Amino acid sequence: MEANASVDMFSKVLENQLLQTTKLVEEHLDSEIQKLDQMDEDELERLKEKRLEALRKSQQQKQEWLSKGHGEYREIPSERDFFQEVKESKKVVCHFYRDSTFRCKILDRHLVILSKKHLETKFLKLNVEKAPFLCERLRIKVIPTLALVKDGKTQDYVVGFTDLGNTDDFTTETLEWRLGCSDILSYSGNLMEPPFQSQKKFGTNFTKLEKKTIRGKKYDSDSDDD
Repeated sequence: MEANASVDMFSKVLENQLLQTTKLVEEHLDSEIQKLDQMDEDELERLKEKRLEALRKSQQQKQEWLSKGHGEYREIPSERDFFQEVKESKKVVCHFYRDSTFRCKILDRHLVILSKKHLETKFLKLNVEKAPFLCERLRIKVIPTLALVKDGKTQDYVVGFTDLGNTDDFTTETLEWRLGCSDILSYSGNLMEPPFQSQKKFGTNFTKLEKKTIRGKKYDSDSDDD
């Protein structure tokens, strides 16, 4: 009986919240309709032109991003290419990976999706074995690492899966949220509430870091599959 009462109470609270939200939306729509009704033809024409201009600028910006390699998740062949790529774009995510690290492949799947969704950001990947100088300069010590570059400067890093709920099964939205926290892409959700907080279990697949060596350089691998 207590369980049923709790369910009924929750249902009523949810119903009230939905009604309040619906009421606010209706009031906003009524306000916008009223504004349109009060406009004369010249004002409506100016509003139309303003919106068309905004649409044109948005389309131009999209084409510019696409011409610079946005909209896809690409591998760059060398560290020299890295410097050229980050000069061209305001926001860049670069995945420093290694073929033998299985968690890099997990990141790949999510980055492919995000690259198509967020045209405002360039998504790249670079093999650490081909970039010893850059890895040392950026202090890349754990594989995988995402370097978040804004205006040509590295602003932040996503190191391993620690910020993603300490699990291999994190969602694409969780990675999107983490990148949004660094303002490297436009995240539409609530930055104050990580998506993985709603999951019942996380962190069960997290393993201890192991020392790895690449061309004489020691790296920590956030993986137990090497």
